[in-house]
Amino acid sequence: MEVSWEASVADSINTIYLLFSAYLVFVMQLGFAMLCAGSVRAKNAMNIMLTNVVDAVVGSISYYLFGFAFAFGEGSNSNPFIGTYNFALMDIPDSTYDYSFFLYQWAFAIAVAGITSGSIAERTQFSAYLVFSFFLTGFVYPIVAHWVWSSSGWLSASSSDLLFGSGAIDFAGSGVVHLVGGIAGLWGSLIEGPRAGRFDAFGKTVPMRGHNATLVVLGTFLLWFGWFGFNPGSFDKVLVSYPDTSDQGNWTAIGRTAVTTTLAGSTAGLVTLFGRRLLVGHWDALDVCNGLLGGFVAITSGCSVVEPWAAIICGFVSAWVLIGLNIAALKLKFDDPLEATQLHGGCGAWGLIFTGLFAKEEFVIQAYDSGETGVSRPYGLFMGGGWALLGAQVVEVLVIVGWVSATMGPLFYALHKLEILRISVDEEMAGLDISSHGGYAYTGHAAEESCPRFNADYMRLQDQS
Repeated sequence: MEVSWEASVADSINTIYLLFSAYLVFVMQLGFAMLCAGSVRAKNAMNIMLTNVVDAVVGSISYYLFGFAFAFGEGSNSNPFIGTYNFALMDIPDSTYDYSFFLYQWAFAIAVAGITSGSIAERTQFSAYLVFSFFLTGFVYPIVAHWVWSSSGWLSASSSDLLFGSGAIDFAGSGVVHLVGGIAGLWGSLIEGPRAGRFDAFGKTVPMRGHNATLVVLGTFLLWFGWFGFNPGSFDKVLVSYPDTSDQGNWTAIGRTAVTTTLAGSTAGLVTLFGRRLLVGHWDALDVCNGLLGGFVAITSGCSVVEPWAAIICGFVSAWVLIGLNIAALKLKFDDPLEATQLHGGCGAWGLIFTGLFAKEEFVIQAYDSGETGVSRPYGLFMGGGWALLGAQVVEVLVIVGWVSATMGPLFYALHKLEILRISVDEEMAGLDISSHGGYAYTGHAAEESCPRFNADYMRLQDQS
């Protein structure tokens, strides 16, 4: 059947929009790398940057071979729990998916492993990164993506059999991406234990601040930039007009989504700025950056279905969620160098609950039914929409925590038992750069006058000891 030129132009514009969004999301890998590098000590900078590269390259192969099929494969044996078709992109493109959709979803998948890497930074063997990155990107994350984002997923708001008549609304992945990465990082950090010297003999916290605030701020702005592909890009198509309107369509909702994303992050950053000032007595740029990112994480679930004023509430609460979890982590002797568990896990869970409270029916129908008239859907409890959506959101939080714990917990424990998870104390004190990667990231490293400069020097000293 011949396609009209109008349809061809629309398809081309939609494809360009999705590819550009994929490129923006991929830029977030650079943001993660800069944020991670600045947040660790200088002696581990090369290691953390390499792990970010590894997350991308290993995740690419894993997601190509298995991940995409588990997440979106819709063959004759499709079921609500796992995809069973399109392994290694077999039969792609088809009537449902093309290469641009795969690339966009791949950019999301590799972000999950980057979140987890931050939680176990500065004390993990490099081989362990290879193992968990492949498993997380190729199996654990795609199963959750299938539940929530596939049209046949049992939690999906696009399913023909909606949970509680609603399905869970996780538009761009507060749960699917951030909560998954955060819970995986939680188990990695718990099983590895704190970094050497993080807590003294009396259990008091010893500060281990990152070595470069410039990289942290640069990474934060790069992540902010990438979030405009992460959230608005999740519409997939820009040229979709809404019935009974002359000037509204997905392009309207995309603009609103960018606004809600900005407002939530900005509010969270501002609240963190003053909140931490009250708690510690000074203005802290690094805390503000994490607060800002916590707001983005929280709004990611409901970015397309809430009013701008509600996004401000989302950001306000997410800042206090992060501050509270960071205080609790220190009291419990939990050590996450990037605060990834608290930020992505805690704020991701709040974002899902927030959506169940503040989603607006009109916007839900626009996001999931292309603005079709005569459609009724459950929406936010505080907006008069009843308990159905909130119930589905709570179920998503619980099943993600359960699934990731049941898969990543045993994996990290097995790596621990095989003694391929954590490095030795001697290597940790010397720094991963010198002990595992051939030398320091910076030629002007402050410790080079009293410490070995290259891996060969380090190994020679080890042999002498």
